[in-house]
Amino acid sequence: MNIDDLLQRIFGTSDLGTLTPAALEAGIERLQVDLGLASDRDQRFALWSLLYTLGSAPDLDVAFPDPADRDAARNLMDLIAASGGE
Repeated sequence: MNIDDLLQRIFGTSDLGTLTPAALEAGIERLQVDLGLASDRDQRFALWSLLYTLGSAPDLDVAFPDPADRDAARNLMDLIAASGGE
């Protein structure tokens, strides 16, 4: 999943800094719906990761039924925290 394509599809732009708060909120809602409908593990992880970076990700046990996917998400969270991103 290409992040620029995903951002363009969901938000209409790949530059989130140009969005109004209402447009950002609407895009986050679309992402949450897409996550709920996604059955592909890789796609779910990509959607969850973007939601996480936007501060709107669901809890790991809700997003990922597979423990390995939850562990991967925790690793991503740790990497972001270690980089000073959160």
